[in-house]
Amino acid sequence: MESGAAIKDLKVKVTNRQILSIALPITFAILIPQINMLTNSIFLGNSDTTGEALGNAGITGVYYLIFAVAGHGLNNAMQSVFSRYAGSDDTAAFKIILTQGIRISLQIAAAGIVFTFLVAPFIFQQVADPVAYPKEMSFLYIRIIGLPFLYLFQMGNAFMVASLNSRLLIVGFIVEAGVNILFDYLLIFGHWGFPAMGFNGAAVASVMAEIAGFITVFAVLYKGGLKKQYGLLNNFKYDKEKSKQILKIATPLVFQFVISVTTWLVFFFLIEGRHDQNAKAISNTMRNIFGLTGVFVWAFAATTNTMVANLMGQRKEDKVLLAINKIMLLSIAFCCFMCLLINIFPYQFFRLFGQGNEFVSEAIPVLRMVSVGLLLMSVANIWLNGVTGTGKTRVNLMIEIIAIIVYLGYSWYFMKVNYVSLAMAWSNELVYWTTIFIMSFAFLKSGMWKSKG
Repeated sequence: MESGAAIKDLKVKVTNRQILSIALPITFAILIPQINMLTNSIFLGNSDTTGEALGNAGITGVYYLIFAVAGHGLNNAMQSVFSRYAGSDDTAAFKIILTQGIRISLQIAAAGIVFTFLVAPFIFQQVADPVAYPKEMSFLYIRIIGLPFLYLFQMGNAFMVASLNSRLLIVGFIVEAGVNILFDYLLIFGHWGFPAMGFNGAAVASVMAEIAGFITVFAVLYKGGLKKQYGLLNNFKYDKEKSKQILKIATPLVFQFVISVTTWLVFFFLIEGRHDQNAKAISNTMRNIFGLTGVFVWAFAATTNTMVANLMGQRKEDKVLLAINKIMLLSIAFCCFMCLLINIFPYQFFRLFGQGNEFVSEAIPVLRMVSVGLLLMSVANIWLNGVTGTGKTRVNLMIEIIAIIVYLGYSWYFMKVNYVSLAMAWSNELVYWTTIFIMSFAFLKSGMWKSKG
């Protein structure tokens, strides 16, 4: 292995300082793409005050999110594998793990692009609003091209988190955000001589941002000395053992994330089926709120995965539940702060989207319900990622499947059988996260994840 500076100690310690040193940079890294999505929605909302573009962005955004979270599932698996090797002081394996992850991610991205061009049109034609269908598919044909760059970006980020260099994540995300916001402004409205592409302008801007993010994160690996320090990106030869190890952990996680967001897409289709433009637009803003307010939750969840896997590598299984409880308390505290902020100033937030008073009045009750769901997520997601960190990702998948069955049954009842209000429909998040928590908590408390002997 090429050697530069000495390899630092990568064994984590169960302290609030260690937790925050991992979680806060990840928070800022997650916050920036959420700002990207929020910016897209704000620009689209202001470009079309009828709410049509804003509503269409909800459907297409959730569709793309399905493929994005497939990469996130692989990213989580990579973090888990990296972290376990880090905990056992075997950093020589990093260079092999990263190249195998890159190869696997590009194969998944190619499958996602082919699916979008060949299969997605038939699906959308059956369930989407006929008026919205051509615009939604036109957007997706552009948007899906960014998938390989997003996955490569995620691979670099997984390595940085596991090698305790999460502070370096911020550079790539700042560049990505800057490119996205700039070209949203230029391409949606047609400023500075650029064509006014409207809805499709947001797609082009997002692809350009993902390309910029990918270039930046790999530039950081090179220029920051990590490539030389760990001998990264020198040999892309297929390694059967490491690929099998990654896929064993990743496959259940990829399926878990994909079916989770696919279920959310079904929910959005149920909303679209009511032919209520306001409900579609409000639900898209709720997706933004989940992303924006949940940044700390997702960051602490990623920290849980990393720390638990690292502790497992250190053979310190007795510290795992202590770590999860400490992270959970911090997750709740930060999520409470974000929820309070957005609930104290709801009018100011919703006015950003350029919609009328009726939109704001209808959105506030939904916001209250979603906030309760976020607080439950701040607990449940930590325990679920604790399961991920133990490497028992098949258990993750089983938990997800059961929770989704409950979620879909509840959603169908309150959207099709007994529709009360949009706020009541969004209470499905409470049911989903409660189910996730109960099963994750029970599994980890049982000790069935511990190694024998």
